[in-house]
Amino acid sequence: MTSKYEELLERAYSMMKGSGVEAKRFEIPAPQSLETGGKTYVYNFLEICDKLNRDPHHVLKFLTKEMATAGSLDGTRAIFKGRFDRATLSRLIQIYANKFVICPVCKMPDTKLARENRVTFLVCEACGAKSSVV
Repeated sequence: MTSKYEELLERAYSMMKGSGVEAKRFEIPAPQSLETGGKTYVYNFLEICDKLNRDPHHVLKFLTKEMATAGSLDGTRAIFKGRFDRATLSRLIQIYANKFVICPVCKMPDTKLARENRVTFLVCEACGAKSSVV
């Protein structure tokens, strides 16, 4: 026998917008990469950027800086000078997502980058939080 309180509590949880199930919808695709010669090709780079909801040039700039190498966009793929395995690429993309996509307050991916003067802010569209990113 459930009490009226428990029924109301369950009803409230089911009506909540960010009930934890929503956070599972944000899954970054694994990079489909190929190491050939002295280059690494990421074939699904634009798909990853679309899922992150970020400009591919911004993601590319972050990755090239973190890997200390040169990189370029070629259609839907990214080309990096040097050999980088999938684990390294996945780890760096996850770091990017934690720094530039996931809201530090509510942990939701519904954010956008806004630049004011010389400072870039991560503005959450779910909870309204605004935090600076470096």
